[in-house]
Amino acid sequence: QVQLVESGGGLVQAGGSLRLSCAASVSIFRRYTMGWYRQAPGKQRDLVASISSGRSTNYADSVKGRFTISRDNAKNTVYLQMNGLKPDDTAVYYCNAEVWDVFRYDYWGQGTQVTVSS
Repeated sequence: QVQLVESGGGLVQAGGSLRLSCAASVSIFRRYTMGWYRQAPGKQRDLVASISSGRSTNYADSVKGRFTISRDNAKNTVYLQMNGLKPDDTAVYYCNAEVWDVFRYDYWGQGTQVTVSS
């Protein structure tokens, strides 16, 4: 059973920083594309950033230059460093793990709240 456990959320003032972590209990973690998504109240869940097994990264336009995704395969963990936070970044942040093995499999964490005050 795959489990993703996020941590690092909290309340921060605008302009501040947070680092989210997601620890994954999966076999062969390095095979997975890992992603961070976020969902604000009344809005859909959107991709924030992703990092492939080859460490290629992809970012939403709204976070480019402010957020950095990274992974530590030895620790089965993916990180999201968030700098220059804005009130619009307020949302529940979810970790996602995706892998193709004949079929596509993806898994979600329980989410961690990030609140940015103005």
